[in-house]
Amino acid sequence: MAIPDRSIDPRLLASAQAEFMKHGYLKAELKTICENADITTGAVYKRYKGKEDLFSAVVEDIVNELIHFVESRSDIDFSSLSDDEIYDSWIMTYESMLPLFKLLYKQRDTFSLLIDKAAGTRYENFSHEYVTRMSYAYEQFYAEAYRRGLAKAKFSREEFHVLISSFWTCVCEPIIHDMSWEQIEEHCRIVCRFFNWKGAIMLRKGDENHV
Repeated sequence: MAIPDRSIDPRLLASAQAEFMKHGYLKAELKTICENADITTGAVYKRYKGKEDLFSAVVEDIVNELIHFVESRSDIDFSSLSDDEIYDSWIMTYESMLPLFKLLYKQRDTFSLLIDKAAGTRYENFSHEYVTRMSYAYEQFYAEAYRRGLAKAKFSREEFHVLISSFWTCVCEPIIHDMSWEQIEEHCRIVCRFFNWKGAIMLRKGDENHV
């Protein structure tokens, strides 16, 4: 049995990424991708169903990492958390936010493709869908904080979606607009000051409720 030649995979994906970055998915040409990778279209179809499948392969890693990032923060056993841990989860800090910016900066090219060049693919609504995932995670923490009497403000699902959409835009824009890492570090600090979740949900520790 012939062994598939995987040596062309890296240059095929590199060529596809460059073409998608330059023209976006809709205007990218599979023929050009093949020519620049020095392979035949037949070789592509042995590996992928078509152009969209190839695009998905290019952005697959960042999609999986982002989904893991939010799922690891939403699949929580609240019964194991103390009131102080629930309270602290709402305090956005530079240290807690920086890993997300590091992840996106490390994969900034494929992330930009996913967010800004995916029209016409299964990922064209990724930002909206990801905001929905994040909103769900925030809702779970909020419901627990409210149940324990730590959060005093009433928040609707729609309000969370609006605010998380704004937050996600603040996360995406520096990457899409190719800010330097030094600029992103400062931006991270600004975002942490700007999104005052403690004030938004009227969060209070137990002893503060009696002041």
